[in-house]
Amino acid sequence: MNFKKILKKIFLIFLFLVLAFGCYLFIGSAPRAKEITWGVNFSQKHAKNLGLDWKETFTALLDDLGARNFKIAVHWDNLEPKDNEFYFDDLDWQINEAEKRNANVFLVIGMKTTRWPECHLPEWTQNLTQEQQQEKILRMIKEIVLRYKNSKAIWAWQIENEPFFPFGICPWVDKNFLKKEISLVKSLDARPIIEADSGEGSFWIDAAKFGDIPSTTMYEKVWFRQISHYVRYPFPPVFYWRKAKLINFLFNKKVICGELQAEPFGPKLIYDISLEEQAKTMNLEQFKKNIDFASKTGLDTFYLWGSEWWYWMKVKNNQPEIWQEAKKLF
Repeated sequence: MNFKKILKKIFLIFLFLVLAFGCYLFIGSAPRAKEITWGVNFSQKHAKNLGLDWKETFTALLDDLGARNFKIAVHWDNLEPKDNEFYFDDLDWQINEAEKRNANVFLVIGMKTTRWPECHLPEWTQNLTQEQQQEKILRMIKEIVLRYKNSKAIWAWQIENEPFFPFGICPWVDKNFLKKEISLVKSLDARPIIEADSGEGSFWIDAAKFGDIPSTTMYEKVWFRQISHYVRYPFPPVFYWRKAKLINFLFNKKVICGELQAEPFGPKLIYDISLEEQAKTMNLEQFKKNIDFASKTGLDTFYLWGSEWWYWMKVKNNQPEIWQEAKKLF
């Protein structure tokens, strides 16, 4: 058999495997979860940037919306505005309010903790070396875990947000440092570690390797800056189910969705685009579609991304429709 024939056979085998794997990911349907847990993301900074009273917003999520599962972002610049001077009052308030209502919370801690610019470094860290910044991050994480490890509301810790996905304005990416962060938290507390990754641009392998609970994002319609156009992702619900099954098979870990799109994703931040532009990627119809889509993936835990925006639409724009629709979930 000559060399060209061998290459041809290898190519055909490879092509067959690619097609078979593509069929595995894209064809079929997932079994619906018997019971779905719905939660919300919350960022104090995002609520304030929308011009909202963030305490009023958080209280409304608890008492009016009825949410009892929260993913709360801890932004470093809010927590430690000056070197080694921690300001816990606002986070204490959120945790205390959650405890009063028997709500369940996991905190996103570290340098990269959701919301643009993703990495929320205090100004005083700007001239530090990478090694010095990392020392300060470890100190900050230790302070947080020790402060809240006895809270009945906290059920897990998420260390960094999508640390494997190159999104946001961040000074560096360091998987070895992520291991140090996780080791530190595990030495301080026994609660599970969540690691998040992109739902559409990853197979969640690193998230499963590093974390006890792999977490994915789930987006349907977004502004794609590479082509300056709105794009609807082509992935069917079974795409997420099959990847989750693969993770379960390889790592014996259950995948959750820590970020289900429920607010606009436009060419600029929400604060800088019109309501008409926002509606191109999120409105009541799209919200319903995203909830239905998520329900068909077979996953059973979803934290919706955009609860602050629903409240902003309700109280600042007299458009309570999405808020009222979301109430049905809780």
